[in-house]
Amino acid sequence: MKQKIIIRVKMTCEKCRIKAMNIASSTNGVISVAVEGSDKDHLVVIGEGVDSANLTCSLRKKVSSGVDILSVEEVKEKEKPKEDKNPNNPEEHALVFHQYPPVPMFCEVVYDPDPSFCSIM
Repeated sequence: MKQKIIIRVKMTCEKCRIKAMNIASSTNGVISVAVEGSDKDHLVVIGEGVDSANLTCSLRKKVSSGVDILSVEEVKEKEKPKEDKNPNNPEEHALVFHQYPPVPMFCEVVYDPDPSFCSIM
């Protein structure tokens, strides 16, 4: 199950943001990490099977003590619109082969009437 976790982290500088993103991205199951919010204090983590409690504990230990889980919700993938495919449409099943004419090969056989002469030695 793909889930979206929004965590508020008190990040005062760019170094803290980078550190928080590195911690979140190294967690098992994380697909993407982003910083959002007007003060850039929301960490949005998307992943499969991510332990949100474990992630917040890691952030509290390594970044700041002001870490709170705002929301955990399931991400539903967008359904692709089904296209009505016509099986008789020649454009869908057309295979293009480029066939070039064969290259002519010329061989000339030479017959020596006097085989006494040895050209190997």
